[in-house]
Amino acid sequence: MAIGQLENELTLGRYMKFKPALKIEVPNENLGPQQVRLIKSVNALMAIIAQTDEESEFFDGSAELLRVCAALIKTSHFPNTDKSTDHGIPYAEQVLEYSLEALQDHMSEESIITYDN
Repeated sequence: MAIGQLENELTLGRYMKFKPALKIEVPNENLGPQQVRLIKSVNALMAIIAQTDEESEFFDGSAELLRVCAALIKTSHFPNTDKSTDHGIPYAEQVLEYSLEALQDHMSEESIITYDN
């Protein structure tokens, strides 16, 4: 399911009825248009996932969030630098594999990371 279709189906506005929208500022002077769209999509999906009470939104939104995060990683500037790899595997693929392994390790620990302000 495409992000636009998912956002239309989930109707993000219904989650923002009772409180003002959370403002998140991201410096964008070094971001391309695709990266800006992906970051906006990540933020919208996180809001949907955090507030939904529907199973399909929770599962579909979570899967879409991970897909969009992977797309953002692949469009980052770092993999496109002149750095070479000894393994012949592109940096973006390496970091995605590393991230998935870290996520699996975290899931097996069954703990929740909390960040208090």
